[in-house]
Amino acid sequence: MALYSEKVMDHFLHPRNVGVIEDADGVGEVGNAKCGDIMKMYLKIDNDIITDVKFETFGCGSAIASSSMATELIKGKPVAQARELTNKAVAEALDGLPDYKMHCSVLAEEAIHSALEDYESKKK
Repeated sequence: MALYSEKVMDHFLHPRNVGVIEDADGVGEVGNAKCGDIMKMYLKIDNDIITDVKFETFGCGSAIASSSMATELIKGKPVAQARELTNKAVAEALDGLPDYKMHCSVLAEEAIHSALEDYESKKK
């Protein structure tokens, strides 16, 4: 059995939504000191809908794939729905991650939540 699913490999080799949103409404950055992965998420939000999302990830293939899939799962969705995204949902959408790589999907969830917190703090 292959270590990574075809979806993980596809999102690693052809990541979606890579880049920076200069005038982002919310930006979140998280990292894992143990493995060295760092993720930064940028959100553009209009009328409580995530109209655009970009990411920059420094890390392994699983981290890049998790970031890419997470952006695909929240793009075009209401903020409330994005807030409910879990690392398990990211991993399942990738057709699974090896147990020792699940922290990558956790980082993707945390990066989105961090960006949403930034967005909420700017609205106040």
